[in-house]
Amino acid sequence: MGRILGSPSPPAVISVLPVPSRIAIAVGVGHRYDDWLGIRRVSAMKQTLPPSRMSTTDAAFLYIERETVPLHIASVCIFDGPIPFKQFVASIDSKLHLVPRYRQIPHEPTWDLDFPVWQDDPSFDIHRHVIPVTLPAPGGDAELQSLSSRILSQLLDRKKPLWDIHVVSGLAGGRGALIWRLHHALADGVSGAQLMRLFLESTPDVPASFPKRQYSKVRRRVAESPPPTGVYGMLHSILGRLLEFEAGLLTITEALLGHSKSDAREAKENPLRGLIGLLPEFTASIERLPFNKPCTGERKFCWAEFDLAAVQRIREAAGGTINDVYLAIVTRALAHYVKLHGESVVNRLVRIVCPVNLRVPDEQTRGGLGNQISFLPIALPLDSHGPIRTLQAVTERTEALKQCGVFALVGLAAKWLAAFPPPLQAFFWRNIPEVILPVPLLNMICTNVVGSSTPLYAVGRRMVASYPQVPTGWELGVGCAAHSYDGKLYLGLIADTHAAPDVERLRDFMVESFHELCRGTAHRKARSIHNTVRPRRRHQQQPANAVSPVAAESPSEGARREAEAATGDAHEAA
Repeated sequence: MGRILGSPSPPAVISVLPVPSRIAIAVGVGHRYDDWLGIRRVSAMKQTLPPSRMSTTDAAFLYIERETVPLHIASVCIFDGPIPFKQFVASIDSKLHLVPRYRQIPHEPTWDLDFPVWQDDPSFDIHRHVIPVTLPAPGGDAELQSLSSRILSQLLDRKKPLWDIHVVSGLAGGRGALIWRLHHALADGVSGAQLMRLFLESTPDVPASFPKRQYSKVRRRVAESPPPTGVYGMLHSILGRLLEFEAGLLTITEALLGHSKSDAREAKENPLRGLIGLLPEFTASIERLPFNKPCTGERKFCWAEFDLAAVQRIREAAGGTINDVYLAIVTRALAHYVKLHGESVVNRLVRIVCPVNLRVPDEQTRGGLGNQISFLPIALPLDSHGPIRTLQAVTERTEALKQCGVFALVGLAAKWLAAFPPPLQAFFWRNIPEVILPVPLLNMICTNVVGSSTPLYAVGRRMVASYPQVPTGWELGVGCAAHSYDGKLYLGLIADTHAAPDVERLRDFMVESFHELCRGTAHRKARSIHNTVRPRRRHQQQPANAVSPVAAESPSEGARREAEAATGDAHEAA
């Protein structure tokens, strides 16, 4: 196979270059391969379209949004002191030149012949985006959660750039807060966290003044292509996406079939085996949870926080990743919540979709707006016996899904959909929220974004908490987001008030599930130490010339003992 090189103009010559053992197809620019979780994928080195034009994913978030489905990501940030409003506005204004998208509005072409483009807002005024608000007395967490719920229920105004920050005063204890909203068409969770780090400071030092930048007030209009040119551009982009889809299909097939593996032992570990093993759970019909109902648009927001060191201890004692621990907490809480509503959890699965960041390491540090994500759908059992068993079930499934590249298959499906003409995509995404399926495709979206490990400051005030929000809607009555920051793991729960009016109970169950895991891992560690010390004492009591008839414990036997101890501890902690 080869690599096809194209250009914005009609291609007169097609150059075919041999690429040994790998497929690389690009239209307009070169593409490259990157390893991610053990599977090859194609990632664009540069965008084929002008940087002002939205990607397929960005445009989809714009098309789907409506009053019942507000699609902004958000964060409620609490600071150790009141935030000086004028200084904060000046600080944000001094950095806007670093993010031109913060001064642009979306423009949809005629007939949807192409995806929307970003154009400068001729009447941009930062005071329409940074808004002061006072919290009613007594200014506690309940009042802040109520205010956040009202703000997060509202759509961002598309007549101005799609972001805003509410500067909250009146908090108890002399604290301050920011309610930060950013449309999902503009950024995903990872780039949103990077923007937060950009607009805040890493030190408490406050400059004497902030530089004031002047921006042109000249109205800039997007020159729309006439229909024939627009149709040609549409066909050209469709061709490019089809070729990209073909490249992705071939590389995923190669990875699944393990063509590059010659060793017989490695062939037994082919990721296709893991995918086949999980097929029954993927094809199983998923029941609606109590909150899987049509959403109304009014939201309720609440939060919790956990010590990140405790989460690390759970991970080290029971295995898995921090994200696995987070999903285990959510799964245990959902089981309690389902029982609270009088439903059984026996032989019942919950299907959770986790966004997966597709940025490669150099893109992680360089940043960049827009959505560069795929999705990892995972079916988890609600009837696991005990917290440790739940965590083990999560770890087994996430590892198998990563190894067989399910996230890449989902990304491939997105590429297939992206190959359709923009008018059809606009029609599809605008109408999909109106379709109610007989069985849900998923129950919930859970996202986890790594934040700053060191403190951040807003004009000298230290941020002491940051509770994230992931958008939800359609029949997904509850969404959960996690954000690690400065030694804590912060959780934010957003719920439709009609679908889950008692979302605080789900939050309480998450706190309870976290403590269950802490106790379970502590019991497991104590049992492991006990089993290690006891044989040593027996050995010391034997005469010096005695020969033990029992051979030393083999590694497999030790693993069996540890597994038995973990199982017993799980039942005790439950």
